[in-house]
Amino acid sequence: MAHIRKKKSKETPPVSTASLPDIVFMLLFFFMVTTTMREVTLLVKVKKPKATEIQKLDRKDLTTYIYMGSPRNTELYGSEPRIQLDDQLGSVGDVQSFVILKREEINEAERPKFTVSIKADIDVKMGLISDLKQELRKAQALKISYSTNPAGSPEELYKTY
Repeated sequence: MAHIRKKKSKETPPVSTASLPDIVFMLLFFFMVTTTMREVTLLVKVKKPKATEIQKLDRKDLTTYIYMGSPRNTELYGSEPRIQLDDQLGSVGDVQSFVILKREEINEAERPKFTVSIKADIDVKMGLISDLKQELRKAQALKISYSTNPAGSPEELYKTY
């Protein structure tokens, strides 16, 4: 007589999750080491003025920066204050097209929050800043911020350097 055996159900063994934290930390470490933060190489000297009423920008990813000051390489560019747009020196006439290009890179829904931050040297004349503001108006960049350093006290605002 034949012996009938019951088939045992073969279960797959559970996946071991003991090494998952190690893998996560290896990936985290890899991306921390290989990722570099984009920094602008300053071609102009910028010693920002001091202020007492300072607010931080809400969204720095929606902000573009314009630097103003005397060039670091005075033999090549002279000593007159210049405008730096990203990694190149420009003139006031270049500002409008620069701002329009930067605004086009942003998502259309977030364009009303687009801000231009002016990082001007303390010795830059107000006439150059005023010319820059006129060009920003032509480019419809109406949200402007001025970058400053915090002053310890109101008396620090009136020190001459």
